[in-house]
Amino acid sequence: MNPIPELILNDGLKIPQIGLGTYMLKGRDGARAMAGAIDAGYRLLDSAFNYENEGALGEAIRMSSVPREELLICSKLPGRRQAYDQALVTIEESLFRAGLDYYDLYLIHWPNPKTDRYVEAWQAMIEAKKRGYIRSIGVCNFLPEHNDRIIRETGVVPSLNQVELHPFFNQAYQREKDAEHGIVTESWSPLGRGHSVLQDEKIGQIAAAHGKTNTQVILRWHVQLGAVPIPKAGSLEHQIENLSIFDFELSEEEMSVLSGFSREDGRLWNQDPAVYEEF
Repeated sequence: MNPIPELILNDGLKIPQIGLGTYMLKGRDGARAMAGAIDAGYRLLDSAFNYENEGALGEAIRMSSVPREELLICSKLPGRRQAYDQALVTIEESLFRAGLDYYDLYLIHWPNPKTDRYVEAWQAMIEAKKRGYIRSIGVCNFLPEHNDRIIRETGVVPSLNQVELHPFFNQAYQREKDAEHGIVTESWSPLGRGHSVLQDEKIGQIAAAHGKTNTQVILRWHVQLGAVPIPKAGSLEHQIENLSIFDFELSEEEMSVLSGFSREDGRLWNQDPAVYEEF
């Protein structure tokens, strides 16, 4: 397996250009699946307070053969805990759940613009980093106007923005605006959670030309966009398949084919951060 390239975040933290999504990986079986992924080569693992699996993730870290300091562990602040004092306590609870001394990355899960406490939450994240709870702070699902506001009001730029990104929604404008601030874009649901794009004939032809699967071609597309995909995979077979994307390269024409699937209304679950509220 080829080495996984790294990206340097705007605060100096280095992260691998692919990670493991852990949504729905829970309990003993989830911990075993995550530990197996670490042993297979994953170093970036993405969790969230609302996934209710921070404990399983912590157990996976202890079960694996890889030292904690070689891992990049991420979790996220839920919408209902965005008040400043609640946010700090929640971050502490995230650490206690996982049995960790620090998170490498911690993100605000959604901006929740109607509630309008995301600036307050960002101020709490800044404080949590000062206290040593977190090495790098970022956001999820923040539109350019949300990022512009927290930067303007606090002077602190997020290191990373995790957003819905897949061939049906390539987030070209979002990626451009993130890049203007030096924010790395990370892709949740990078495969569209089993959407028909995985069976598309055009992608199948590109995959056959490279001796790869449709899944690998899509993940490679993310990497060449400069994004960091975090596909969820419970089985070791799929985990290894998803990691095996650094020994080939898509041409500009092939990249255009995948980007060409994108639609203005391409969100798959109608979760527009301009109005969506997560609790």
